[in-house]
Amino acid sequence: MTNHRSTRIFYGWWIVVAAFLNLFFAVGIIFYGFPVFYPAFVESLGFLRAQVTQGFLLGFLVAGLPFGLLAGAVIDRIGARGVILSGAGLVGISLLLMGSMTRLWHYELFCIMEVLGYVLAGPIANQVLVAHWFHMRRGRAMGYAYLGLGLGGVISPLLVHFLMRNFGWRHALEIVGLLILLVLFPVGIWITRSTPGEMGLLPDGAESVGLTEERNSATVSPASGVGAAIRSANFWLILAGSTLVMGAIGSVIQHFILFLKDQGYSVTTATRFSTALLASSLGGRVVVGYLADRFRKKNTMALFYALLSASLLFLGMARRPVAVWTFALIFGFSMGADYMLIPLVTAECFGTASLGKLLALIIMGYSLGQWGAPWMAGRIFDSQHSYELAWKIMAAAGLFGAAAIYAVSDRRNTKRV
Repeated sequence: MTNHRSTRIFYGWWIVVAAFLNLFFAVGIIFYGFPVFYPAFVESLGFLRAQVTQGFLLGFLVAGLPFGLLAGAVIDRIGARGVILSGAGLVGISLLLMGSMTRLWHYELFCIMEVLGYVLAGPIANQVLVAHWFHMRRGRAMGYAYLGLGLGGVISPLLVHFLMRNFGWRHALEIVGLLILLVLFPVGIWITRSTPGEMGLLPDGAESVGLTEERNSATVSPASGVGAAIRSANFWLILAGSTLVMGAIGSVIQHFILFLKDQGYSVTTATRFSTALLASSLGGRVVVGYLADRFRKKNTMALFYALLSASLLFLGMARRPVAVWTFALIFGFSMGADYMLIPLVTAECFGTASLGKLLALIIMGYSLGQWGAPWMAGRIFDSQHSYELAWKIMAAAGLFGAAAIYAVSDRRNTKRV
C-alpha cells in the first residue's frame, strides 16, 4: 500500500481498532475480569480481602507510578507503539507466571509486573494514540476505542468464570495470559502506528489548509507546556476530580462480586450482575462520545460523576435484585463516560503537544485512588465485616469529584495556583 490518501477508509479508524483491542485485553480483562479470581485466592490461598487488592496497590506504588510518569515522556518522544508492545508482553507473562503462585509474595511480585504492563499498554498510550490521529472527531474516536475497555469488561467476567469452572483458576490465568500475547503482539507490530505523519497522513484524514491549520493550533497550543499546565487550577481540578471518582469506581469493581456474595447471591449470579454493569458502560462510551463533540466536555463529565455518586445509594438495598439491576445500569453507564472524558477534557484545556506527559501525571494520580480506595474498602470490611461505610465514603467522593470538574475553567491556562 503506497498511497494511503486514496483509500476510502481513513487509516485512523484502524488505529481505533488497535486501541480497542489494547484496551479490551490489557485493561478490560485485567481490571474487570481479575476480581472473579478473588474468591479462589481467598479460599485456596488463604488471602484476606485487603490482601487480594493490595497486590495492585503495591504494584502501582512500586512500578506503576514511576514508570507511568516515564511512559508519558517516552510516548511524547518516540511514540506509543513500542510502549504498548512492551506493556502487552508484561501483562501476558505476569498472568502466565501467576498460574503457579503459592505464596502472598509471589502474588505481589506478579501484580507489580501486571500493573507495569497495564500502565504501558493501557489508558496513557492509547489515549495519546487516538488523540494524535483525530482532532475534529476525537470524542467519537475515543468513544469507539473505549468500547474495547467496556466490552472487555462485559466478556471477561463470563470468560474467566467459564475458564475457572472448566480448567481451574491456575490454568485459567495461564490461558488468559497466552491469549493476550497472541492477540496484542501482532496488532502492535502490523497495525499500530504512533502518528498519522508516519504514513504521510493528517489527523481525521484532513487535506484542506483549514483543517491543517486547526491541527497545528490544537497541537502547538500556548497552554500545552507541562510547566504551564501544572501551574493552572484546571490541572489540579481535573486531577482531584478524576482521583476521587476513579477511587469510587475501583472500589465497586474490585469488591462487587465479594459484596454480592455477602448479600446471599451465588458467584454465578454475582458475575451476571457484574456483566450487566459493564454492558451498561458500553452505552455510556458510545453516547458520551457524541455528547462530548457537541456540548461542553467538562460539564458532561461533571454530570456523569454526580450520577455515578447517586447510584451508590442503591447498594444499601442490594438484597433486592431490582435494586442491584438499577445500580448496575446507572453506575455502569456513568462509569463508561468517565475514562474517555478525562483525556478529552485534558486535551481541550491544554492541547496535545505534551498530552502524553500530562495524561501520565493525571492517570498516575487517579490510579492512587483507583488502587488505593479498593484496599481501603477491604480494610473497612475486614474490621467491620460490612461494606456500608465504604459505600458512603465512595458516594461522597463522587460528589466532590463532580464539583471539582464542574469548577474547571473553559478558558485555557488563565487561572493559576
